[in-house]
Amino acid sequence: MTTPEETLLVLTNLPDADTAKAVARLLVEQRLAACVNILAPCTSVYRWQEQIESAAEVPMLIKTTLLRYPALQATLTEAHPYELPEIIAIPLHKGLPAYLAWIGAETVEHLP
Repeated sequence: MTTPEETLLVLTNLPDADTAKAVARLLVEQRLAACVNILAPCTSVYRWQEQIESAAEVPMLIKTTLLRYPALQATLTEAHPYELPEIIAIPLHKGLPAYLAWIGAETVEHLP
């Protein structure tokens, strides 16, 4: 059984819905994520290379485990179109045990 401490919520933003869907599908297909929520577009305001920038982005909430995080981060970094993607992993404090178990079962690496 996967415990809350072994489960992560990973946040990232993509430039558009099509890219977000492709990246989400890749992560789930490779069992790096049990589920990815693609949220409504938002506006991000940030400093980049000494300039204040503003961009439309599509946030994603990615559910994974601590064990699968290194591979998820590597895959997400490679698939991400940004030079410096936001990839933030938040450990869970609590969660429905059956749901956490499902995340653990869906992210088990299967050998060919």
